[in-house]
Amino acid sequence: CIFCSIVNGDIPSYKVYEDDKFLAFLDISQAEIGHTLIVPKKHFDNFLEMDDQTAKEMIVLVKELAKKVKAATNASGINILNNNGASAGQSVNHVHFHIIPRYDNDDLVMKFTEHKLSKEEFVSLAEKIKRG
Repeated sequence: CIFCSIVNGDIPSYKVYEDDKFLAFLDISQAEIGHTLIVPKKHFDNFLEMDDQTAKEMIVLVKELAKKVKAATNASGINILNNNGASAGQSVNHVHFHIIPRYDNDDLVMKFTEHKLSKEEFVSLAEKIKRG
């Protein structure tokens, strides 16, 4: 795992934060200047496999670092992204969050396709999600 290699110091990185549980470093492919990744030092393939305590601690850290990235880059906005599974865009199977600074006139594009649902389809979908 490339992120485990970074955590272990086998691959160099530009660290912005480190403690005994987490490491944050600049993404080698800067989607926007300041693009930062946060990973737990313990390997989990994705966010859904993490234990609850680690997930809670990670979310608090993501929020704290997002504020710092925004301030350091003078960004007007921030994207906080987490992909789970290849079909969702996860390219490294080690849970990680992206903090991406955004600017009013940047050229970074995220596209979502709108799906039209009937009232009945919304009700049915909401019930399926409630049941898990």
